[in-house]
Amino acid sequence: MTYRRIIFSAALLAALAVSGCAPSPNGSLDTQTATPSPSCRVHQTTDPGPRYTAGSRADTGSVLEMMRYYTAHGSKPFCDGEDPTSADRRWMDLYAQLGGEGRRTPGPDTLVP
Repeated sequence: MTYRRIIFSAALLAALAVSGCAPSPNGSLDTQTATPSPSCRVHQTTDPGPRYTAGSRADTGSVLEMMRYYTAHGSKPFCDGEDPTSADRRWMDLYAQLGGEGRRTPGPDTLVP
């Protein structure tokens, strides 16, 4: 393998890794993939998209990832210490509608400080 290929491959891998950190404009959940065990949550910037809300046509893998995320991290405080935004609330409502436990997504008066 030439040095050019090595450098190109490394640059491509870095670009792919960084691209996963930006919020998705298509209604995807930001699961903080760069932080596997976050101590707090970031606010969601978009409402749930069709891949989560399309009923039987929803993407099963995406729905399961969202359910896993809220089961593991839904009761953690937001990193900025603020209450949930309207987009956060819609994601938490979707989690509950799909059978998630309400205690995993507390209301603003029960968020951990």
